Amino acid sequence: MRTKIKIGIDLLMTVLLLLLMAYQITGQELHEWFGAGMLVLFLVHNILNIRWYGNLFKGKYRLLRIVQTIVNFGVLITMLCLGFSGIVMSRHVFAMLSIHGPMATARTMHLAASYWGFVLMSVHLGLHWGMILGRCRKLTGGREQPPVVIWILRGMAVLIAVYGLYFFGRKNIISYMFLRAQFVFFDFEQSAAAVFAEHIAMMGFWIVAAYYMSKGIGRISASKNSGKGKEPHDGKN
Repeated sequence: MRTKIKIGIDLLMTVLLLLLMAYQITGQELHEWFGAGMLVLFLVHNILNIRWYGNLFKGKYRLLRIVQTIVNFGVLITMLCLGFSGIVMSRHVFAMLSIHGPMATARTMHLAASYWGFVLMSVHLGLHWGMILGRCRKLTGGREQPPVVIWILRGMAVLIAVYGLYFFGRKNIISYMFLRAQFVFFDFEQSAAAVFAEHIAMMGFWIVAAYYMSKGIGRISASKNSGKGKEPHDGKN
C-alpha cells in the first residue's frame, strides 16, 4: 500500500511539473495553485522517504550514490527557492498572507529555480527509472515483454530524447538556468498539445540520459568490485 501511495504521489508530481512549465497555457492563478500543490506533494514525498535522510551518514559513498545525493539536495534547494519566491510573488493563493519580500530577487530566483528544478527533477526520475520500471512490473503481475516490444520501446525512448535535446537547445533553456536571459519568452499562440509535447520530450531526454548514466556507473562499479575480488593466480591448480 505504501509503495502504491509513493508511486501515486510521484506520478502526480510529474504531471504537476509539466503543468507548471506550461505557464502560457494555464495562466497565473492556475500556475499558483499547481505550484502550491507541488509544494505540498513534495513535503509528503520527503516525509514518506524520511529514512533517506537518516541514512546519509551510513554506508559507503560510491560514485552513483554521490550523484544521487547531489541531485536530491539540488531538488530540495530548488523547491525551497520556488516555494519562497512563489509565495512572495503570489497574487492569488498566498495573497491574503501579506508576505512581502524583495520582488526583483524573487522573480530572478523563481526563473532560475524553475528550470533547474525541471532538469534536476527529470534527472532524479531517470536515476530511479529502473526502480520505477520494477514497481510497474510488480503492479502488472511481473509479466515479461517480448524482445520486439522492448526494442520498440527503447527506440521510442531514443527518439523522444533526441527530440527533447533539440528543443532544449532551441528554447535556450541554459540561458534561463544561468540567468543569461532575465525574461522568458512564451509563445501564447502555440497549442497546448505542442507545449506539453515539447516539455515531455525535454523531460524524456534527461530521464533517458540519467537512466543510462546510472546503468553505466553501475556496470563500471561492478567490474571494479569483481576485479578486486579475484585472488592472484600462482600458476597452480
